[in-house]
Amino acid sequence: MQQAEYTDDVPKIFADVREVEITRAIANEFHDVLINYAESDVIIIGAGPAGLTAGRELALMGFKTLIIEQNNYLGGGYWLGGYMMNPVTVRAPAQKIWDELGIPYKKVAEGLYLTPGPHAVSKLIAATCDAGVKFLNLTKFDDLVLKSGRVSGVVVNWMPVSALPRNITCVDPIALESKMVIDASGHDSVAVKRLVDRKMIDWKGMNPMWVDDGENKVVHKTGEVYPGLVVAGMSVTETFGIARMGPTYGSMLLSGKKAAEVTAAKIKELRR
Repeated sequence: MQQAEYTDDVPKIFADVREVEITRAIANEFHDVLINYAESDVIIIGAGPAGLTAGRELALMGFKTLIIEQNNYLGGGYWLGGYMMNPVTVRAPAQKIWDELGIPYKKVAEGLYLTPGPHAVSKLIAATCDAGVKFLNLTKFDDLVLKSGRVSGVVVNWMPVSALPRNITCVDPIALESKMVIDASGHDSVAVKRLVDRKMIDWKGMNPMWVDDGENKVVHKTGEVYPGLVVAGMSVTETFGIARMGPTYGSMLLSGKKAAEVTAAKIKELRR
């Protein structure tokens, strides 16, 4: 049986970097972000289309913005357009946000536009990063920081901790403080539900599908639901009992944009 010959006599391609240098670089950068953003202007829960759009807008306005995301990946459901098919749609005027981001698309009907989901998501993620937003992914929202009747931050833990049985682990969470929090966690509306559990606000749950009614009301209802807490995207739908809109994303993008505007105005009020 012929054996493959092994030789290490090959031309060198990569720079000489020790394994420990790679480890230190990763750990130091993560530490820097955590320390610098333990106190932010805005913390956004969820890196779906609404959360990413809100984050980008706020960072471009000059606000120190951190997004926490429980998944390893960013983008939420924006990768797919429904039924495991990846073309995504928006209705006018939301295509103007695609224009801002340089996302190519085609008009498929009057007022209806379509592009591949991966293209839409990757452009939005890149634009959000370019604006200066920082991320903590695999980070699970646990609770709110609440001081003097106002939301003042979030309590978080490693996402893998939630998958471990309670009888073999007890890992305390940590707190991150901010002037404002945006709940863009989608259907889970995790921050809102923490207040609902304590009977501090109401929550209605999503209604059956009606695209036009649902999208319009999501944008109009985007706003502050408790001092220091703004809702965006599907968190709005779930909080106010609005009709679901299915696989079209215009209201998610415009809700994120409005959430940023509302949040910026609230921060400016605090500074007066």
